Amino acid sequence: MNTTRTVRRSAALLLVAALSTTVAACGSDDSASSGGGSSAAVTNIGFWDPYPQYDDSSDWAKYVQACAPEGATITRTAAPNTDLINNLTTAVKEDNAPEVVFLDNPAVPEASASGLLVPIDEVGIAASDADPNLAGPGTVDGKTYGVPLGANTLGLYYNEKVLKDAGVDPSGITDWASLNAALEKVTGAGHKGITFAGIPGEEGTFQFLPWFWGAGANLKDIGSPEAVAAGQLVSDWIGKGYAPKSAITDNQSASWDLFLTGDYGFAENGSWFAKSAADEKFPIAMMPIPAKDGGAAPVPTGGEFGVVPLHKENAQAHYAAAKAVIDCLLSSDNQVKTDNMLGYFTANQETRTEQIAAEPVYTSWTDAIDNAQGRTTDLGTAYLQTSAALSKAEQAALNAAGDAGQVKSAFEAAAQETQG
Repeated sequence: MNTTRTVRRSAALLLVAALSTTVAACGSDDSASSGGGSSAAVTNIGFWDPYPQYDDSSDWAKYVQACAPEGATITRTAAPNTDLINNLTTAVKEDNAPEVVFLDNPAVPEASASGLLVPIDEVGIAASDADPNLAGPGTVDGKTYGVPLGANTLGLYYNEKVLKDAGVDPSGITDWASLNAALEKVTGAGHKGITFAGIPGEEGTFQFLPWFWGAGANLKDIGSPEAVAAGQLVSDWIGKGYAPKSAITDNQSASWDLFLTGDYGFAENGSWFAKSAADEKFPIAMMPIPAKDGGAAPVPTGGEFGVVPLHKENAQAHYAAAKAVIDCLLSSDNQVKTDNMLGYFTANQETRTEQIAAEPVYTSWTDAIDNAQGRTTDLGTAYLQTSAALSKAEQAALNAAGDAGQVKSAFEAAAQETQG
């Protein structure tokens, strides 16, 4: 989530409330939209991204604004991914969409299928040299609709000091049984267990997928015994007190803040925290998230795509402006700098290798990124519906606090919802 990177702060709520009234400011000015056959240059370029944690005074905002072509300015609007896609639907219908949107990767197939986006070759943007597993969500029915900004994924951070105090050897954590045994030791020694983000919606699904896939479950059948086993795992964590009850509503930022108190042994969270983790007051390391029966669990790719919304009037001028901004931010020459601004890995293995070599703190994440799975790979445009149903099932499981009957019923109901 985010959908990639989905770090959210409470201040974002104010931006969400304001977004519907600021959509008009995000497209071009009136002089740039006068008449379908005109070619007036767009001088006010709309740019939407899902990073409300970066206000207008941030380095990110200034970096984006510096990509405005000569004679133009960029008006940036930031809001959570769900709000961006909802408002984009309205904006395209009213022909007042922004020129560029950074859209969470699982939303790209649905947005393109709904006629909200223009294939990038029609805009004159070259297809990226991104790794296939990272570029996949941007291509629908043979047409490419977006350029991947970069990538992030999930791992299992741990507090070395807490584990040592509890007598836990992290190298011995190789499957769910050994992880649960470690959580029992950590909490038995007077510490707290694990933080994760179970918040409703795509952000919570993103964090649940490693356990879901690690159990051997498939998104085509979210009511399978394997899916139920994943739900039971996290449900038991709440029931046994290994995880805080706030995990039911915690986003990734909130769950990370809990881990940074120094009381918890583990935290499932994103690679974008790797740099800050290295600078914390207690020693933090990362291991791959274990699969149920051993080995590393598959993890989802996070990250956004630079996409170009459909325009009707003065379309070529809008698309020319979009191309200039996307080329500035996501060209091969600039992508490392752009991704470093956001704590992302580049989407190309060659440049990612150079990026990691320059930032040794990323070394432990190499295999995770290289082998991460696209969330939409199996389902395409049906993914968001399935994700929503899976989120409901996880929420019910977490609230069940270990009740096996409730957990099973929740996942069976979710499967019926996707089939209906």
